[in-house]
Amino acid sequence: MTTSTDPRALALRSLEFMATGAEADFHAVVHPEATNREAVDEPPACRVPGPAGFHATALWLRAAYSDLRWEVHEVVADGDLVVVRTTMSGRHTGPFVTYDAEGGVEQAFPPTGRSFATTQTHWFRVADGLLIEHWANRDDLGTAKQLAWVPPTPAYLFRMARATRAARRAERRNAR
Repeated sequence: MTTSTDPRALALRSLEFMATGAEADFHAVVHPEATNREAVDEPPACRVPGPAGFHATALWLRAAYSDLRWEVHEVVADGDLVVVRTTMSGRHTGPFVTYDAEGGVEQAFPPTGRSFATTQTHWFRVADGLLIEHWANRDDLGTAKQLAWVPPTPAYLFRMARATRAARRAERRNAR
């Protein structure tokens, strides 16, 4: 990392901020019009462009996973494109809630207390010295297996149904 506008440095700082950053931190690395292409399954607050959406994604992940971190293995930059190969790790201590295309609760995975570490590749595009686009390839099946989401036991399926119902009730309360 040489300067704050170095594309590789921007990408790495954004991953650090996902684990521990405040919204103001995201303003230093994320373009006001930035798009997170992974937000399609995330809460509606994560789908807004710019630093606020990226910060909302960080809060969503932190609500489900404690000790969240990304171990960086490789960083490659070519023009306005940066690719970072990482291992994401954490411990599942809060409900992990996914959302449908309309922004409604789709499924909630109640906390298992288990730890996980799975590989991810994050792709970033840079414009005007800031990150303007993000998408990722993740080992979601590996994460699900490590957290005992699959194969689900009958008891965990019951807990999932209860957690999903609770998340939908909370969503309705917040909509009022």
